[in-house]
Amino acid sequence: MERLTYQLNTSDNIKLHGIHWKLNQPKAVICLVHGLGEHAARYEHFAQWFAQKNYATIAYDRRGHGRSEGQKGHTPSYEAYLDEIDLLLNEAENQYPNIPKIIYGHSQGGNLVLNYSLSRKPQAKAIVATGPWIRLAFEPPKFLVMLGKFMKNVYPKFDNKNQLNTNHISRDKNVVKKYEDDPLVHDHISASTGIEMMKGAEKLDAFSGELPYPTLLMHGSEDQLTSPIATQEFANRISGDNLLKIWEGFYHEIHNEPEQNEVFEFTYNWLESKL
Repeated sequence: MERLTYQLNTSDNIKLHGIHWKLNQPKAVICLVHGLGEHAARYEHFAQWFAQKNYATIAYDRRGHGRSEGQKGHTPSYEAYLDEIDLLLNEAENQYPNIPKIIYGHSQGGNLVLNYSLSRKPQAKAIVATGPWIRLAFEPPKFLVMLGKFMKNVYPKFDNKNQLNTNHISRDKNVVKKYEDDPLVHDHISASTGIEMMKGAEKLDAFSGELPYPTLLMHGSEDQLTSPIATQEFANRISGDNLLKIWEGFYHEIHNEPEQNEVFEFTYNWLESKL
């Protein structure tokens, strides 16, 4: 495996930093979309594990995240986030023509990849969404929601804290400390991003019907950031080739729990059944 970096350029001239864990002849390519406030390099261990199974991984820091340009935690629209996934898939196809593409999203990224699959119907073999933001597991302060809605119309870039309790990320305290000490992690979210993401979540929370791709939904039962109950309810409303896995006792980042290898093995076996 070779670890490379690359750049994506958005239509509004934002330069996005990408990471490519390259293989010469992979059986599939995982196209990864990270969560709120974090960045692609936090999935290094994930990419290395799957590289051993002959899966390449290609990821990027979303606008306003990690090493990418843009105001921290801000997007002008939900569609701008989906446009970035278009760029990611184009890059994956350029690197690996005709190799099966897996779209994988965590948390906010899980919200994005599910809505992306429904609205844009890309060339993909399967979707994996972990801890997807369909509903939050806590009630955001009503004042902040009202303020966000007001400021979105007045000054969309208005910045606020994302209310994320870092202790709820993982049961592994080392993971929490690394997250808190990571200079590329931030806790910003703009009025525009907050309201746009809530609208995207509401779409999923109201959706029923068939998903266009084989879809694996996974959630930690003790996730206190995004709601495992909402994911369960979503799974009950959808039809098609779908599987829900609730990891008992796990927190939000199931890929960073002490049992992460079990999560990777489960994901790998499901993907193998689809390939």
